[in-house]
Amino acid sequence: MSAAASSPFDLSGRLAAVTGAGRGLGQAVAVGLAEAGADLVLIGLPGSQTETEKEIRDLGRDVEVIDLDVSDHDAIARVSAELTSRRQVDILVNNAGIIDREDTVDVTPEAWNKVVDINLSGLFFLSQHFGRQMVERGSGKIVSVASLLAFQGGIRVVSYAASKHGVAGITKALANEWGQYGVQVNAIAPGYMATDNTTALRADEDRSRAILDRIPAGRWGTARDVAGAAVFLASPAADYVNGHVLVVDGGWMAR
Repeated sequence: MSAAASSPFDLSGRLAAVTGAGRGLGQAVAVGLAEAGADLVLIGLPGSQTETEKEIRDLGRDVEVIDLDVSDHDAIARVSAELTSRRQVDILVNNAGIIDREDTVDVTPEAWNKVVDINLSGLFFLSQHFGRQMVERGSGKIVSVASLLAFQGGIRVVSYAASKHGVAGITKALANEWGQYGVQVNAIAPGYMATDNTTALRADEDRSRAILDRIPAGRWGTARDVAGAAVFLASPAADYVNGHVLVVDGGWMAR
């Protein structure tokens, strides 16, 4: 029996690149992939990923740290070309993202572009550059972090909602094009997670209670809840899953 057949979630011998792995969801996903056997390349802002690097080394996995601002699309091209020229990246996790909460009438072009440049354009160009190597060899996994706001409009987060709708669209488009080459492209749509992005919501007692009242699980999600979904989509267990946006929300969307 092959290793994949006996251990469909085993990522031993695979190299995973994760963006924005310094904290929150990205950190949990990177550690989860390492626990499943993968070696890691952590891609993020300078000095932001030291803690994650140590956790992965403590697990006995190889880890490389690359400094990159994913809103710098020229830098994405340079970094991607350099990395793929010397290493085979089997898994790409597009996690880096930001949110801007303000009334839509007050959104400036600068604020809009900052969110879209990181959440959508950076994600696309990373997928394009790493995906090129995957398509050429006939295998690879791309997992992007979307949001429930890939399906809903949200409140006072118009740029974020637009970008996350775009993530879902990119996911489906790339799956349609690259599935024939053995590359699976999927996304995760986390629900309400206890991360930095939801600090303001959790601090608002009325808003927090309204959110929890709709979640059948009765709690905010954790970063580890998302890590399990990422390991699944990155593993051989998901070889026939393509173009899917997997909701991890404690049942929010079921209501």
